[in-house]
Amino acid sequence: MDEREQEKIYSDQIKAGKRTYFFDVKATRANDYFLTITESRWHPQGGGFTCEKHKLFLYKEDFDTFTEALRQTVDPAKTELLPDVDFTQFTKRNREETDDYASRTPKRE
Repeated sequence: MDEREQEKIYSDQIKAGKRTYFFDVKATRANDYFLTITESRWHPQGGGFTCEKHKLFLYKEDFDTFTEALRQTVDPAKTELLPDVDFTQFTKRNREETDDYASRTPKRE
């Protein structure tokens, strides 16, 4: 197992059409923890495909403010802008697509 894999503590994945989001909790050498959120998208290029990745690093001191800001942004969008959308249909589909991945990923120790 390489050094990058050893520092991974917890992982989850969400498939969203042509995008995949990876949520990974990792440890620093000093046993501190941070979260990486990676968006991965495949694009056709030439005769094959290329992967475009965008990564966000979230450190422990920002966990609460980040999750609160996300909640304050998503909740009104769902209730005020999209009141007729049944979001559970997407959750169920995405969870079914990622169940296999989750069963192969290390969980919290």
